[in-house]
Amino acid sequence: MFEKIKRNIFISIALTTVIFLGLSIYADIEIVLNAIRRFNFIMLPLLLLLAYSNYFMRFIKWHYYLHILQIKIGLGISYLIFMSGLSMSVTPGKVGEVLKSYMIKRVNLTPVTETAPIVFVERLTDLFSLLLIGIAGAFFYGIGEIALIIISIFFILIIFVITNRKLSNRILDFLAKRKFISKYITNISLAYSNAQKMLKPYAIISMTFVSLIAWMFECLILYLILNEFNIDISLLRASFIYAFSTIIGSISMLPGGIGATEGSLTFLMMKYGTGTDVAALSTILVRLVTLWFAVFIGVICLVLFQHKYGRINNTE
Repeated sequence: MFEKIKRNIFISIALTTVIFLGLSIYADIEIVLNAIRRFNFIMLPLLLLLAYSNYFMRFIKWHYYLHILQIKIGLGISYLIFMSGLSMSVTPGKVGEVLKSYMIKRVNLTPVTETAPIVFVERLTDLFSLLLIGIAGAFFYGIGEIALIIISIFFILIIFVITNRKLSNRILDFLAKRKFISKYITNISLAYSNAQKMLKPYAIISMTFVSLIAWMFECLILYLILNEFNIDISLLRASFIYAFSTIIGSISMLPGGIGATEGSLTFLMMKYGTGTDVAALSTILVRLVTLWFAVFIGVICLVLFQHKYGRINNTE
């Protein structure tokens, strides 16, 4: 599995390099270099701290879900496992974060099926919080509101299907009659049951609020970068740009949203009057500080975990 992770990271680095180079050429490399010289890199520790704050808030959510499912695991190991999962941020829709379930199995033998739904619910609450930010900005600025509402309705319907016991039982009965699925029906039923526990009203509302705080830290990163370039922009507008772009990257199902997120960030910043050079450089800085800093932390934590518990493979 570690070899697969390295391959995903190398491919994503190559794609990111191409995109960053493309943005620099589009904006004129010389102008972008001038913008780099204008940027105060003393701010970098603050930006990284904000990004880490996002990860830490999401860790709180992760550990809360473990508590709901009554998965007994120490806080320190839980933290190491969650942070290791950040190494999979460059997988499509972050689905590779199911790696965390294999890590828990290595620690306390909990079946992967029991904890894998956590990754799905994590993504769902992340998306809802970003949609809240995006919709607030969309209606205020009059752009993208219909698309965001449609996306919201789609995911609300998914929650309805999962949490409606009569409907979910019918789906499970239907799947049980399919030969190629029937042998997995016990595991699917368990995953359904655990997802339902985590999608109860109090849990989803409270954890969406935690996600909202987490993602506002990263919205603040874009706001501070643009202000450093003396761009007159409100926190709401910067938050809308970041949230909308992140949503586009997520639903694109591209690894880490690479390409879709960068394109959306650059386009929206330019739409609101940011120069091509600043828009391109701001996009590069934001992605380095958020996505690639997460991958860096994740790889370090994964190495530490494997040093203590041995290599992880998806056949366990």
